[in-house]
Amino acid sequence: MSDTSPANTPLVERKLFAGPRIRRLRRELGLTQAAMASALGISTSYLNLLERDQRPVSAQILLRLVDVFDIDPRGLAGDEEARAQAQLHEVFADPMFRDTPLSAAELKDLAAASPVGVDAVARLYQAYQESRTTTSMLAERLAGDPSAENPEALLALEEVRDFINQQGNHFSALDAAAEALYADAVADHDEPYMALRERLQANHQISTRIAPVDVMENTLRRFDRHRQTIFLSELLDQPGRSFQLAYQLAYVEHMPTIEEIIMASGLEKDNARTVARISLANYFAAAVLMPYGLFLKTAEKNHYDITLLGRRFGTSFEQVCHRLTTLQRPNARGIPFFLIRVDNAGNISKRFSAAGFHFARFGGTCPRWHVHDAFRIPGKISTQIVQMEDATRYFSIARTVSRDNSGFGVPDNQFAIGLGCEISHAQRLVYSRGINLEIEVSDTPIGINCRLCERDDCNQRATPSVNRNLRLDEHVRGLSPFGF
Repeated sequence: MSDTSPANTPLVERKLFAGPRIRRLRRELGLTQAAMASALGISTSYLNLLERDQRPVSAQILLRLVDVFDIDPRGLAGDEEARAQAQLHEVFADPMFRDTPLSAAELKDLAAASPVGVDAVARLYQAYQESRTTTSMLAERLAGDPSAENPEALLALEEVRDFINQQGNHFSALDAAAEALYADAVADHDEPYMALRERLQANHQISTRIAPVDVMENTLRRFDRHRQTIFLSELLDQPGRSFQLAYQLAYVEHMPTIEEIIMASGLEKDNARTVARISLANYFAAAVLMPYGLFLKTAEKNHYDITLLGRRFGTSFEQVCHRLTTLQRPNARGIPFFLIRVDNAGNISKRFSAAGFHFARFGGTCPRWHVHDAFRIPGKISTQIVQMEDATRYFSIARTVSRDNSGFGVPDNQFAIGLGCEISHAQRLVYSRGINLEIEVSDTPIGINCRLCERDDCNQRATPSVNRNLRLDEHVRGLSPFGF
């Protein structure tokens, strides 16, 4: 499946002005205008007009850019700039910039000029926020609060999350290794768990034991090096057991590949490297159970039916959703999905975006987004078309997932999963059948979060926007308790 498939044609059906992006690509490749024009089969003067946005990028030139320079056409469509602009919007919404406001046009120009520079600004702002967070946590510790969390561990989690998002949540070396392991050990078996169990025993003399909950207590997996035995809790369902064995295989067979990725990542602190090691082993485990080529082919053929994919590959709903966000192999890309996982208090424990979705880097999400409503009807898939403040539209589904039920009388560990994509890809999903994707009047208007949203007609606003002056009037009460 290539990036020039019919599914991606919306990028070439409208006038596309991408001057700054083409100029940035040329400079990154170290080419003169004459050299790039020659490679594209156009004149230097015409390329100059393209770079100055005096001519739109035609379908033919877009396809030549993809073929000659092996780029993702979504980059020319502005997804990278949209992400960068959202980052700048969030950073400059901080009250410390109130005296130096930047207009939306100025933010757009900055994002177009250098998305990499925007990433640097965002990292600097993150460092500022982390410094404040660390100070607050240390203050709690000094006050004698035994429940205060470890600030270093929290910073490591954020650092690794940034690294994974910078890679597009895709690691080709791990996918290739996982496909080879799948072909060698799993492909000919109906039950992945038994296949992986046999692999560990035959190749590494590592045995597997299912242990009762009163022995494992709160531990789901424990590897006893002395006894060369993996103990799995009886609380794990079959997809969970398969995943844990695939995770262990990452350590005993492919740790050198994982360490190479970590060495190249720039992560320096031990905590961050440990988190990265765990995250990449998890990535490998999912890739073994859902090998890239076969999984993508099956997903496309069945219109991304998550339930069916879970049955086909012996994996859970959440595992399938997470895997769908990683299908970004050059020349074999799936739908660019975003994913979020929240608990019923709104705390975010996972977020990945290959779709340019405007996640808040710091804080929660919009209460209008149906991912929060999923808890009302557990296990039911709901759909929603949302529209951001910049008029970009996304199609999303949401459903609850339960994990680690400890038996009767103990409440499930329940989360809501939100998975979505840009509206132009929605017709490829089984979940969009019967839904008119063209009519915008039924879209749900949402924002990044209350702190950054400038909508003044929201009856679910929890806090005032930091971007607008708060109006206090004793004699007027609107839909929102905060007027601007």
